[in-house]
Amino acid sequence: MTSPYGRLVTLIESYKWRRLVMSRICLGLLITLVLASMGCGGYGSNNMGGNGGAPSIMNLSPNMKTSNDPAFVLTVNGSGFGTDSVVYWNGTALPTSYGNGTSVTANVSAVDIMNAGMFPVYVRSGGKNSNMINFTVQ
Repeated sequence: MTSPYGRLVTLIESYKWRRLVMSRICLGLLITLVLASMGCGGYGSNNMGGNGGAPSIMNLSPNMKTSNDPAFVLTVNGSGFGTDSVVYWNGTALPTSYGNGTSVTANVSAVDIMNAGMFPVYVRSGGKNSNMINFTVQ
């Protein structure tokens, strides 16, 4: 015959184990958040745009092309870029590569510079948009 107290002890031990596992997971998350907020690398500091604010564009390189030029790689220099950064050209996301917190590159197709005009460029990182800088196609 099984004692009801045996089941109670098993239930309590199971509860303690789950609580221990959850407390270790929570402690790990807390340590990760603290280190990220101190700028110690990891997921938080790189993916959230570096300083937690909106990214900012200083300049584009090159900053001008001639219509019907071939495809090229655009370098966007600034600050606050994270590993999740995406460069937008005239409102359309471009294939983007993260360089570091101060530069990203994007592949601009020949179709994007087929016509002359001013095309706004901005970077989205950490859920925030940077300022816009116009790229000139002559």
